Amino acid sequence: MVNSLAQVPPEFLHALGTLRKANCRGELRLAEIPAPARLAPYAVALGAEVMAHGPGTGTTPAHGPAAMALAAAAGTEDDEDTELATGRFILLHDPEGSAVWDGEFRIVTYIRAQLEPEMGNDEMLGSVAWTWLVEALENHKAPYRAAGGTATRVLSESFGTLSDRPGSIDIELRASWTPASSDVAAHLEAWSDMVCTFAGLPPLPDGVSALPRRRNQP
Repeated sequence: MVNSLAQVPPEFLHALGTLRKANCRGELRLAEIPAPARLAPYAVALGAEVMAHGPGTGTTPAHGPAAMALAAAAGTEDDEDTELATGRFILLHDPEGSAVWDGEFRIVTYIRAQLEPEMGNDEMLGSVAWTWLVEALENHKAPYRAAGGTATRVLSESFGTLSDRPGSIDIELRASWTPASSDVAAHLEAWSDMVCTFAGLPPLPDGVSALPRRRNQP
């Protein structure tokens, strides 16, 4: 972002103001992070993570991967938090507009969560993740156009001195869309729900199924 607010277009300032008014889920740790400098003249980026808290924190266990992580932690003396999902939300603005974006604003997002290794071959994982994006935007009444994205399954295997570590599979969703206006609060709220859904936290939107649960941590 530019150093002087006087140089920031009013439309982008308005968009920033609507982001601050967004009501995001409390399980989400949300913070501003450095924005990419080359994607647009103006940009703001937010990073998010959902953690399952270690024993003794008083956190109410959730279903799915959060409950599994908490149950695993309960049998140990480890008080550290366990990451369930992470993501980035980037708002781009070009006052000149972009034919590729079909507008002056573009939202670019990324979400990643770990799943059960045996579920990695589920051919429906990508389509389920994309459905979550579409339904989250619809549920929050966040009008958009020109949406596109890629869902990827990432297999991690360990060798040598790390060979005792079990394999893991992550699901990643990279997506972007053009908001219909500079009021983007509902878009951030929809995205925050998606991050929590990836983590397996309730409640899920009506008609949306949960991804296969994340494996227990050793």
